[in-house]
Amino acid sequence: MSTELEQTEIAEPSRWRAFRDAITERPTLNLAYRIVVGVVGLAVLILGIAAIPYPGPGWVIVFAGLGILATEFAWAREALGWLRHRYDKFMAWFAARGLFVQACAAIGTCLIVLATLWLLGTFGMVGGWIGVESKWLLSPLTW
Repeated sequence: MSTELEQTEIAEPSRWRAFRDAITERPTLNLAYRIVVGVVGLAVLILGIAAIPYPGPGWVIVFAGLGILATEFAWAREALGWLRHRYDKFMAWFAARGLFVQACAAIGTCLIVLATLWLLGTFGMVGGWIGVESKWLLSPLTW
């Protein structure tokens, strides 16, 4: 037996569903809405991918970007499900590898972060602030 709340939800679409249905009825507005969702979702996804090797919520941002895209695109819904499954499997595998593999991954992550900071010229900039001028602090991109 369904409750009164469930019957109300079946009878009346949610505000979001009603809003989305109103947009869908107007083809030009629907196209514009889908383009905006695509651009925003893609921007969040790219930001998340760039943030993966760094400490912080890189994977959360990736999943958020795919979640935004999944609201409008079937391929993104499928990709989100596939990626979530692969991520869970990888994390289970990684947790089972032991401390040595986890420490190697942490060291590798630190090396990636340091290399990126060096390439972006962060060390040379901070060195200049504190009066340490050395050629090896400078990014090879600025030599």
